[in-house]
Amino acid sequence: MVFKNVSLNSMIVAFSEKAIMLMQLHYSRLSEKDRRQYAALESLKLGRGGSTYISKILGVDRKTILQGRKELTDGLLVFIPSNRQRKVGGGRKKNGSNPSDKGVTDGIDRNP
Repeated sequence: MVFKNVSLNSMIVAFSEKAIMLMQLHYSRLSEKDRRQYAALESLKLGRGGSTYISKILGVDRKTILQGRKELTDGLLVFIPSNRQRKVGGGRKKNGSNPSDKGVTDGIDRNP
């Protein structure tokens, strides 16, 4: 199939206004990482020009979408169970779990 005198924008099937509003609402409720990956997934569905189109709809930079695509493809190699937010060992450590902190709390008077 050959397209003559057709601009890139006309190649992408535009979402309805209602669909765009729902996409924006859903996007606003996601975490930063999930936002990148959602935008990347939507752009992949559209194919060529999808990143530009989605970046305009969601108000996100194209580089952010490309980072989300990288995370999605890299995520195929590293599986994190759905009941976890982070990889094992990630995140803030519990109080007292760091042995170097013991000397700091020794000098604190608990009952003034």
